[in-house]
Amino acid sequence: MALLQILAVLFLPGAWGQSSSSRLGVVVEAKNITLPAGSKAILPCHSPRMVWIRDRLKDRQRVVHWDLVRSSPENSVERVLDMSPGANQRVYNAFNKGRVFIPDSAFSDGNFSLTINNVAATDKGVYTCNLHHHYCQIHQSIQIQVDVTKSARKEKRYWDGEKTAFVVLLGSSVVLPCVNRRPLWREGLQEDQQQVAHWDFQPPGVRPDKADRLVDLYASGERRDYGPLFAQSKMSVAEDAFTLGDFSLFISDLRPADKGLYSCHLHHHYCGLHERRIFRLTVGPPLMPDSTPAPRIFQNDEPDPSEGVEPTRVVNVFIPEHRSYFMQHLGYFLATFLLLGFIVIALIMLTRRRKKRGLEYELGRSQRGTAIAGGEVALDCTELNCCNQEPLNSEYKNNIMKERDMAKDCNKEFDGKMWK
Repeated sequence: MALLQILAVLFLPGAWGQSSSSRLGVVVEAKNITLPAGSKAILPCHSPRMVWIRDRLKDRQRVVHWDLVRSSPENSVERVLDMSPGANQRVYNAFNKGRVFIPDSAFSDGNFSLTINNVAATDKGVYTCNLHHHYCQIHQSIQIQVDVTKSARKEKRYWDGEKTAFVVLLGSSVVLPCVNRRPLWREGLQEDQQQVAHWDFQPPGVRPDKADRLVDLYASGERRDYGPLFAQSKMSVAEDAFTLGDFSLFISDLRPADKGLYSCHLHHHYCGLHERRIFRLTVGPPLMPDSTPAPRIFQNDEPDPSEGVEPTRVVNVFIPEHRSYFMQHLGYFLATFLLLGFIVIALIMLTRRRKKRGLEYELGRSQRGTAIAGGEVALDCTELNCCNQEPLNSEYKNNIMKERDMAKDCNKEFDGKMWK
């Protein structure tokens, strides 16, 4: 309940002023609803606890019973007594008759305390006071531990961290408290005057305490409408609301003026029930009419009624996009971006590597040229032409012999220079 109220305050800021007042009830539901203009809105408000049942057997609706759990043998459970408003107390053990009882006015004053006279050793154990209100769906339990002692100075009452514990003197009397003074445990007014449901409307910008009352519903059948909205059938609530527990508000022909905060209040004073459901209604743009022209049917294409052929029905199902769909496309985009980045980096690195290898090649080539130019042996190509300076007009008749002799002379001169 508290969590729902916190969520209502967080998501519905206009409900802050209403939730600040405890008399309005606990917020059990909060919703945001958006509908197109011209449509019909249904603001649901259901509560099985508000079902109006004219049950005259009230004695069966309220029950109290005391149970005893003994540690031996094997944590056995024993019913001590039970009682209803219109019936006498029923004691289950003959040994306890006249010795164990609760006040006859328990359902009038809410005092269901158990009195044990002449405490015996068999009275040791854990007692549980169980209160049931079946109509209001309320179930409460109170546990009390009883130990028996023979020493008067050891008699005491204390809290063991989970429940009240009594150390009772053997043969004395003890009263185990179980008190619930809520009005539902006492005879109150007529129940049909205790159940009330009403709807409020808070337009945007209006303070919570200035909200408009739309309708009041009573379990007795009385109904009070405020304003012309219900008279014009603009708004409606089911006539058998208290029979079905359905207090939903129907709003037809939505208009922008219907935008605001709607709250359903359910009060059952007899059962102590106070609940509130809040709805923030937003009216969107109207739905556009379908402008698709109707298909033309020619005379020869009309189906024969005698054939009993049913027309084809086409159902279009629109599946909303989930968050996983968006994440999948985002993953594709990131993977593509990373791949492109990897390719660009690879191209840059390859280009730099080729430039580096070109520079190394040029540097080595220049170094080799420098070493040859500064060496100890340098051939002067101009000197090699000296062998060809003689005219070809010689006395030799055979040109082949002449060329052979010229080659020998040139080689001798070249060898002489090398030895020098």
